[in-house]
Amino acid sequence: MSLANISSSESDKLKRPPVKVLSSQLREGKGCAAGSGKTELSIRRLGGGAGGESLTVSVVWMQGTVVEAQTNQNSVLLLDETGNFHITGVNNIPRGKPCLSPGKYVMVMGFIQSHGPEPVLRAVKIADLSDNADVHRKTWKYEVEDLQQTLP
Repeated sequence: MSLANISSSESDKLKRPPVKVLSSQLREGKGCAAGSGKTELSIRRLGGGAGGESLTVSVVWMQGTVVEAQTNQNSVLLLDETGNFHITGVNNIPRGKPCLSPGKYVMVMGFIQSHGPEPVLRAVKIADLSDNADVHRKTWKYEVEDLQQTLP
């Protein structure tokens, strides 16, 4: 199917940027029907928000501290302020491995694979934020809330 045959709302979904989320939001999310084959979740927005209480996500941006790296299993376990989450596909990310040691603070963009009991993402991008980890940790929840309140 060509892009010309896709309705504008479906086309918009294909172009949506990652949404900043906390692991608890994914854990508590509800699966919703997605014709694209991607896992989509309806999550509760932090602080309410412009578009109602729920927000549909499939590609997310998360930040957390590396708890355990298992590069031989192509995965890493991260922890944000609300709980653990797993990242898969880490060996397929350019320059993803150097920052995957316990204690490093990283950001991950990826596709939701599952949401319970612990969220699992397939990584698209991983970046080391350890140089300013204190600032990133302190502001992350506020960044998530601010973005979610402004999204339609």
